[in-house]
Order: sequence, then structure tokens, then C-alpha cells
Amino acid sequence: MPLLSFLLYVFVTSFTPGPNNIMAMLFANKYGFKKTLGFCLGVGTGFFVIMILSSYFNLLLKNFIPKIEFFMTFLAAIYMLYLAIKIISSKNNDKDDDGDKNNRFFSAMLLQFVNPKGILYGITAVSTFIIPYHTSNFSLLFFSFFLAFVGFLSTMSWSVFGSLFQRFLKKYRSQFNLIMALLLVYSAISILVE
Repeated sequence: MPLLSFLLYVFVTSFTPGPNNIMAMLFANKYGFKKTLGFCLGVGTGFFVIMILSSYFNLLLKNFIPKIEFFMTFLAAIYMLYLAIKIISSKNNDKDDDGDKNNRFFSAMLLQFVNPKGILYGITAVSTFIIPYHTSNFSLLFFSFFLAFVGFLSTMSWSVFGSLFQRFLKKYRSQFNLIMALLLVYSAISILVE
């Protein structure tokens, strides 16, 4: 497993702005960290379910259609390059949305099932970095937990440092996006060369 590429991909995709992180930051700014904790736990729980489903979906594809592995790797690299382009060209569009104050855990958990970034992230990470090297139930469970835990840490970080990140991103958005995009391009190239 190309460990550095895997970790870079996980870090960049988890910690860059997306629905989970932006909402966690906005909730923390509005309601405080304690009230945002349920949202972050919901994201982690929903994300864990998505990672497990992605793992077994990809395992089925690998067992029944072995020739698809190169195609999936190629698609993963294209998707990473697409994400890099989207990151570079993104604008500040953080919209303020109250959401459901009393049911943030379940709302956040259900959000993962309609979050295209999370679903594509799961399918891409598992098909590119995990399934070609690890297929046991234990390893799939371990990596699903790891990916969900990183997602949880990401939303927690955006919550804890919500106002700081908000100011930082407003001031240095283009530089931050460029660095994140270049890391994704590196990950895409390295999985094609591997």
C-alpha cells in the first residue's frame, strides 16, 4: 500500500472544506462546541457506515470483476484531479443554515448518505488504497473505522477552531486551496505510477 499517498489523500479529502466541515464550523460559531459535539458524532457514525458499505461494495467488485481494478484506479486518479481543480477554483460560499438544533446527531448521520463527497471519498479510498492490499474482514473493519475516525477528527477540528479557520480561510483561501490541490495531484499521480 502506498502509505504516504493514502494518508495524504485521507488528510486532504477529510480536512478540506466540505458539507460536514462547513456545517460543523457554522454550528460551533452559532451554538458553541458542546452543542456541536452531537453533529460531529453523527458525522463519524454515518461516515463509518458509508465506509463499511464502500469496503464490501468494492470487495464484491474485486472478487467478481477483477479486470475493473485498473479502471477503478484510473477513475480514482481522475476524481482526485477533479477534486484538485474544484479546490483551486472554489469560492467562499459558506451559507448560514440553522438546521435542526435538537436532532443534530441523526441529521448529521443521514447527511452522509446524500453527501456525494463522502460517498465518492469512501469508494475511491477503499478501491484505490485498501482493497488491492487488504481484503480480510478485520482489515476492512479497521480501515473503515480509521477513515471514519479521521472524518470525525476533521469535523471536530473545524468545530473547535471554527472562528479561527473561518478568518484564516477568508484571508488565505487561495493559498490554502492551492496547497491542498497540489497534494491531491501528487496522490493521483502516485497511484497511477504505483
